Amino acid sequence: MSRWEGLIFDERGLIPVVAQDARTGRVLMVAWANREALDATLETGQLTFYSRSRGQLWRKGETSGNTLTLVELKGDCDGDTLLALVEPAGPACHTGEETCFFRSLAGEGGETGLFLGRLERILADRAASGDPGSYTARLLAAGTARVAQKVGEEGVETALATALEDRERFREEAADLLYHLLVAARSLEVPLRDVLSVLEDRHRRSPRPQIREGAPA
Repeated sequence: MSRWEGLIFDERGLIPVVAQDARTGRVLMVAWANREALDATLETGQLTFYSRSRGQLWRKGETSGNTLTLVELKGDCDGDTLLALVEPAGPACHTGEETCFFRSLAGEGGETGLFLGRLERILADRAASGDPGSYTARLLAAGTARVAQKVGEEGVETALATALEDRERFREEAADLLYHLLVAARSLEVPLRDVLSVLEDRHRRSPRPQIREGAPA
């Protein structure tokens, strides 16, 4: 049996692949792949597509260096579209933008909830830079004890804002706490996804409420 059994390719033997940042959740790009391109992706770990205009395989980042390393490949319910969760090295778009979907046509603010993953990557860059002008770099250089102290301070201030029902202060203090928690995770080299996976596991293990027939939901 082919490893791609159950997938639906079009008349040209192609299937669309949506590349999504595994850390931030941002959709980065969409391209086409045939069976050979999918095989190459699994063999190399680097997202490989099929160019309809050139009639050949192409590996994302083969000239720019902005590769997409595969984390997981998923098929949709109909089997006619693939979702590739990836770790990007550099911007995904040829324009230099982080994602090909950077032009807003309607609405705004839809990616606010994805910012923690982006912030984690920003903190990693700041830490690697060692720039003395960076608060993040200085805090990490001060050591884990100092980072822990800041997490404690921000936790207490967030708790006080909650107790006082000061919504404006809570927003500010909670933002500070989330930032310092990410710095602490960087200090301990614990990826954000590991923390989130604990929450996911707890959710899966928690008993689901039983709703009786005719009872209000």
